[in-house]
Amino acid sequence: MTSPDFLASVTPDVHLPSYDRSSLKAGIVHFGVGGFHRAHQALAVDRLLNAGQATEWAICGVGLMPGDRRMQEVLHRQGCRYTLVEKSPDGTREARVIGSIIDYLYAPDDTEAVLEKLAHPDTKIVSLTVTEGGYNISPVTGDFDLTSPPVAADLEPDVTPQTTFGLVTEALRRRRDRGVGVHGHVV
Repeated sequence: MTSPDFLASVTPDVHLPSYDRSSLKAGIVHFGVGGFHRAHQALAVDRLLNAGQATEWAICGVGLMPGDRRMQEVLHRQGCRYTLVEKSPDGTREARVIGSIIDYLYAPDDTEAVLEKLAHPDTKIVSLTVTEGGYNISPVTGDFDLTSPPVAADLEPDVTPQTTFGLVTEALRRRRDRGVGVHGHVV
Protein backbone atom coordinates (compact mmCIF):
# COMPACT_ATOMS: atom_id res chain seq x y z
CA MET A 1 0.00 0.00 0.00
CA THR A 2 1.42 3.34 -0.96
CA SER A 3 0.88 6.30 1.28
CA PRO A 4 2.12 9.60 -0.07
CA ASP A 5 2.77 12.26 2.49
CA PHE A 6 -0.24 14.28 1.43
CA LEU A 7 -0.87 15.32 5.04
CA ALA A 8 1.97 17.82 4.81
CA SER A 9 -0.01 19.76 2.21
CA VAL A 10 -3.26 19.87 4.20
CA THR A 11 -4.32 23.38 5.22
CA PRO A 12 -4.42 24.20 8.96
CA ASP A 13 -8.23 24.36 9.03
CA VAL A 14 -8.50 20.62 8.27
CA HIS A 15 -8.48 18.43 11.39
CA LEU A 16 -5.94 15.61 11.26
CA PRO A 17 -5.86 12.37 13.24
CA SER A 18 -4.09 12.91 16.55
CA TYR A 19 -3.32 9.20 17.01
CA ASP A 20 -0.52 6.95 15.84
CA ARG A 21 -2.11 4.79 13.15
CA SER A 22 0.82 2.34 13.20
CA SER A 23 -0.19 1.20 16.70
CA LEU A 24 -3.81 0.39 15.79
CA LYS A 25 -5.34 -3.07 15.42
CA ALA A 26 -8.29 -3.84 13.18
CA GLY A 27 -11.04 -5.05 15.49
CA ILE A 28 -13.76 -4.35 12.93
CA VAL A 29 -14.02 -5.88 9.47
CA HIS A 30 -16.55 -3.97 7.39
CA PHE A 31 -18.06 -5.06 4.06
CA GLY A 32 -19.18 -2.20 1.81
CA VAL A 33 -16.96 0.81 2.49
CA GLY A 34 -19.19 3.35 0.79
CA GLY A 35 -20.12 6.89 1.69
CA PHE A 36 -22.56 5.87 4.43
CA HIS A 37 -19.95 3.79 6.25
CA ARG A 38 -17.24 6.41 5.89
CA ALA A 39 -19.51 9.21 7.16
CA HIS A 40 -20.86 7.24 10.13
CA GLN A 41 -19.10 4.16 11.53
CA ALA A 42 -15.60 5.15 10.39
CA LEU A 43 -16.17 8.70 11.69
CA ALA A 44 -17.37 7.39 15.08
CA VAL A 45 -14.30 5.17 15.42
CA ASP A 46 -12.07 8.07 14.34
CA ARG A 47 -13.55 10.25 17.09
CA LEU A 48 -12.86 7.54 19.67
CA LEU A 49 -9.29 7.17 18.41
CA ASN A 50 -8.76 10.93 18.64
CA ALA A 51 -9.96 10.71 22.26
CA GLY A 52 -7.25 8.11 22.98
CA GLN A 53 -9.69 5.21 23.04
CA ALA A 54 -10.50 2.20 20.86
CA THR A 55 -6.97 1.45 19.58
CA GLU A 56 -8.03 -2.17 19.05
CA TRP A 57 -11.15 -1.15 17.09
CA ALA A 58 -9.74 0.24 13.87
CA ILE A 59 -11.38 -0.89 10.64
CA CYS A 60 -10.35 -3.19 7.83
CA GLY A 61 -12.62 -2.57 4.86
CA VAL A 62 -13.60 -5.35 2.47
CA GLY A 63 -14.96 -5.05 -1.05
CA LEU A 64 -16.62 -7.81 -3.04
CA MET A 65 -18.24 -6.15 -6.03
CA PRO A 66 -16.43 -5.10 -9.23
CA GLY A 67 -17.05 -1.43 -8.39
CA ASP A 68 -15.20 -1.90 -5.08
CA ARG A 69 -11.90 -2.21 -6.92
CA ARG A 70 -11.91 1.55 -7.42
CA MET A 71 -12.38 2.07 -3.66
CA GLN A 72 -9.40 -0.21 -3.04
CA GLU A 73 -7.23 1.75 -5.47
CA VAL A 74 -8.17 5.12 -4.04
CA LEU A 75 -7.84 4.12 -0.39
CA HIS A 76 -4.51 2.41 -0.95
CA ARG A 77 -3.11 5.50 -2.69
CA GLN A 78 -4.12 7.56 0.36
CA GLY A 79 -2.90 5.13 3.02
CA CYS A 80 -6.58 4.25 3.67
CA ARG A 81 -7.22 7.83 4.80
CA TYR A 82 -9.83 10.15 3.33
CA THR A 83 -11.29 13.57 3.93
CA LEU A 84 -14.78 13.97 5.34
CA VAL A 85 -16.57 17.32 5.19
CA GLU A 86 -19.36 17.86 7.71
CA LYS A 87 -21.93 20.53 6.90
CA SER A 88 -23.74 22.09 9.86
CA PRO A 89 -27.35 23.32 9.69
CA ASP A 90 -26.03 26.90 9.58
CA GLY A 91 -24.08 26.06 6.41
CA THR A 92 -20.60 26.03 7.94
CA ARG A 93 -18.32 23.23 6.87
CA GLU A 94 -15.65 21.42 8.80
CA ALA A 95 -13.15 19.12 7.08
CA ARG A 96 -11.25 16.32 8.75
CA VAL A 97 -8.97 13.54 7.61
CA ILE A 98 -10.31 10.20 8.83
CA GLY A 99 -7.70 7.57 9.70
CA SER A 100 -9.76 4.83 11.35
CA ILE A 101 -9.68 2.58 8.28
CA ILE A 102 -6.23 1.01 8.36
CA ASP A 103 -6.57 -1.62 5.64
CA TYR A 104 -8.79 -2.48 2.69
CA LEU A 105 -9.02 -5.90 1.06
CA TYR A 106 -10.65 -6.68 -2.26
CA ALA A 107 -11.97 -10.23 -1.86
CA PRO A 108 -11.86 -11.28 -5.55
CA ASP A 109 -8.09 -10.59 -5.55
CA ASP A 110 -7.29 -12.40 -2.30
CA THR A 111 -10.17 -14.31 -0.74
CA GLU A 112 -7.81 -16.10 1.62
CA ALA A 113 -6.60 -12.79 3.10
CA VAL A 114 -10.21 -11.77 3.74
CA LEU A 115 -11.00 -15.12 5.38
CA GLU A 116 -7.94 -14.89 7.60
CA LYS A 117 -8.79 -11.31 8.61
CA LEU A 118 -12.33 -12.40 9.52
CA ALA A 119 -11.03 -15.42 11.43
CA HIS A 120 -8.26 -13.52 13.24
CA PRO A 121 -8.61 -13.27 17.04
CA ASP A 122 -8.30 -9.45 16.84
CA THR A 123 -11.54 -9.26 14.83
CA LYS A 124 -14.40 -8.55 17.22
CA ILE A 125 -17.06 -7.13 14.88
CA VAL A 126 -18.03 -7.93 11.31
CA SER A 127 -20.36 -5.29 9.93
CA LEU A 128 -21.77 -4.49 6.53
CA THR A 129 -23.58 -1.79 4.66
CA VAL A 130 -24.82 -3.06 1.34
CA THR A 131 -27.74 -2.18 -0.88
CA GLU A 132 -30.98 -3.99 -0.10
CA GLY A 133 -30.31 -6.40 -2.97
CA GLY A 134 -27.11 -7.45 -1.22
CA TYR A 135 -29.00 -9.03 1.66
CA ASN A 136 -30.25 -11.78 -0.69
CA ILE A 137 -33.85 -11.78 0.52
CA SER A 138 -36.50 -13.29 -1.73
CA PRO A 139 -39.06 -10.63 -2.69
CA VAL A 140 -41.73 -13.33 -2.76
CA THR A 141 -41.15 -15.13 0.55
CA GLY A 142 -39.10 -12.60 2.51
CA ASP A 143 -36.69 -15.42 3.41
CA PHE A 144 -33.00 -15.72 2.68
CA ASP A 145 -32.75 -17.01 -0.92
CA LEU A 146 -30.66 -20.18 -0.91
CA THR A 147 -31.32 -20.66 -4.63
CA SER A 148 -29.58 -17.54 -5.91
CA PRO A 149 -26.60 -18.69 -8.04
CA PRO A 150 -23.84 -17.07 -5.92
CA VAL A 151 -25.26 -18.45 -2.66
CA ALA A 152 -25.90 -21.87 -4.19
CA ALA A 153 -22.28 -21.91 -5.39
CA ASP A 154 -21.04 -21.05 -1.88
CA LEU A 155 -23.01 -24.01 -0.50
CA GLU A 156 -21.06 -26.52 -2.60
CA PRO A 157 -18.37 -28.47 -0.72
CA ASP A 158 -14.75 -27.32 -0.87
CA VAL A 159 -15.36 -24.07 -2.75
CA THR A 160 -13.84 -20.65 -2.25
CA PRO A 161 -16.70 -18.47 -0.99
CA GLN A 162 -17.77 -15.57 -3.19
CA THR A 163 -20.50 -13.86 -1.14
CA THR A 164 -20.47 -11.99 2.14
CA PHE A 165 -22.49 -14.81 3.66
CA GLY A 166 -20.12 -17.50 2.40
CA LEU A 167 -17.07 -15.60 3.63
CA VAL A 168 -18.53 -14.99 7.09
CA THR A 169 -19.69 -18.62 7.38
CA GLU A 170 -16.26 -19.97 6.42
CA ALA A 171 -14.54 -17.54 8.82
CA LEU A 172 -16.83 -18.65 11.65
CA ARG A 173 -15.97 -22.27 10.87
CA ARG A 174 -12.27 -21.41 11.05
CA ARG A 175 -12.73 -19.54 14.32
CA ARG A 176 -14.60 -22.50 15.78
CA ASP A 177 -11.96 -24.98 14.61
CA ARG A 178 -9.19 -22.78 16.07
CA GLY A 179 -10.99 -22.19 19.36
CA VAL A 180 -11.24 -18.44 18.75
CA GLY A 181 -13.92 -17.19 21.11
CA VAL A 182 -16.53 -14.54 20.70
CA HIS A 183 -17.25 -12.58 23.90
CA GLY A 184 -15.76 -15.38 25.95
CA HIS A 185 -17.51 -18.14 24.01
CA VAL A 186 -16.20 -20.37 21.28
CA VAL A 187 -18.29 -20.02 18.13
